[in-house]
Amino acid sequence: MNLRQSNILKLKDTTFDVLILGGGINGGVSAAALAGRGVKTALIEKNDFASFTSQNSSNLAWGGIKYMETFEFPLVRKLCMSRNHLIRSYPSTVQEIRFYTTHSKGFRHGLWKLFAGTWLYWLIGNGFTKVPRLLTKSLMTKEEPIIKLDKADGGFEYSDAFLHDNDARFVFLFIRKALDYGCSAANYIEAESSKFENGIWVTNAIDHVSGEKFTIRSKALINSCGPYVDSFNERTGIKTEHKHVFSKGIHLIVNRLTPNRRVLTFFADDGRLFFVIPMGSKTCIGTTDTKLPSPESEVTPEDRKFVLDNINSRLQLDKALTESDIIAERCGVRPLVVTSSGDGGKDWMQLSRKHAIEVDKKKHHISIFGGKLTDCLNVGDEVTEEISHFGINIPFRDTKWYGEPSDDVKKEFFHQAKLMDLDSMTNPKSSELLSTRLWRRYGREAFGILENIRQDKKNAEVLIEGAEYLKAEIEYTAKHEMIVKLEDFLRRRSKMSLVLKKEELKNAKGLKEACDIFFGPDSSKKLNEYFESLK
Repeated sequence: MNLRQSNILKLKDTTFDVLILGGGINGGVSAAALAGRGVKTALIEKNDFASFTSQNSSNLAWGGIKYMETFEFPLVRKLCMSRNHLIRSYPSTVQEIRFYTTHSKGFRHGLWKLFAGTWLYWLIGNGFTKVPRLLTKSLMTKEEPIIKLDKADGGFEYSDAFLHDNDARFVFLFIRKALDYGCSAANYIEAESSKFENGIWVTNAIDHVSGEKFTIRSKALINSCGPYVDSFNERTGIKTEHKHVFSKGIHLIVNRLTPNRRVLTFFADDGRLFFVIPMGSKTCIGTTDTKLPSPESEVTPEDRKFVLDNINSRLQLDKALTESDIIAERCGVRPLVVTSSGDGGKDWMQLSRKHAIEVDKKKHHISIFGGKLTDCLNVGDEVTEEISHFGINIPFRDTKWYGEPSDDVKKEFFHQAKLMDLDSMTNPKSSELLSTRLWRRYGREAFGILENIRQDKKNAEVLIEGAEYLKAEIEYTAKHEMIVKLEDFLRRRSKMSLVLKKEELKNAKGLKEACDIFFGPDSSKKLNEYFESLK
């Protein structure tokens, strides 16, 4: 019996303190915070964990510098403190990065005004990051000759943070943490309906893998369904003061455009920030901002043209980027919070990514609206506080439920890796040492991977060509990370499908062996299903 199957048995047989619907960032941190503090917690996700909005971000953890334009200084302060807290708590995963910004002549705000704004931003953030820097055109030509400066009068540089791995992997760290704390969580389980009866929530669920239907009982229910919070509340009869409006954002992944580890920042043709973001050996460019009536979205030819036109007009490339240069695409909606009577109005593009937590104390129900990766730890703490008002016991209220293991644990890991001469096994083309990569991805769990390699050094071999994943990692992931479909691994637990073209993946040596480890006798079927889904 695998991890997912054993958790489904618990879902059927237990009355939980809390059931969380939705396995994106809001659901993940809520589960980790509650389970880590001793609350009997369950979580279900109708698809894979982090498979909707939470897998389509810019991979940035930033303090919301753009909200200074609308004078939302308390929100900027909160987000900057959250960003700082993430960097301190996850130093291997969330790291400071410089934003290298080009200023065009005639822009709605002058260069010196914006540069002064970066200093205010730095001060609001307690001076936690490196200080801002004014950039002359001559300096920019020397440091980033790829930038077109014919319409610019200079620029400025400031700091925020980015996720070294992908956003979905970061979300799964919280799911894994919740599992370690005893949470019963499973992907591909959908809540078809929920009803509050005699002080208990009865949720009718369906397992989309087996087709089996069953009920889950809980004293409280948290709706963290992301963009689908509103529609599920309608089905359960929960009335709220907030609702969502939706903004579509897309990113394109292309081959690396600049060797420098910094985010190139521009103001796009529509006036919003436009990024060129490092993604390992690739570059992520975007984003768009298109209002949608519903959460469903797709990349359109107009979206691709907008991103390609903006990047080609701002960078001096040997050859203009075309659709043939696109390795992968990311497309998702931002769930933006408004009051139930509002729709965002004319300035909906200025709506912030703040979150709102709304509580129905009588029915022991919580709805989580909006939010972003930067502010996720606050969501976990706020949800815990609200749950305590339902009369649910929280045995370990002061427990720290997030963050990387202690420095002593980290030192012990690297000591063991050094004794094994692990880093001599690193691919010479890799941008980082193997020990560093394993620690960042798995933390304390990386000790098990070391043991696997000690037993057989062949387990340190890269299994899939073009990707830095070892056989030992694939074996660990198969046991501990609930891989149901090949996409779960290629797109979310790793970022392989974001940095390798479909043809490269299809022909990658070792992919079939990885499928054998994940799926056993069903490996060929799963492999074919994945590539059929890409057509």
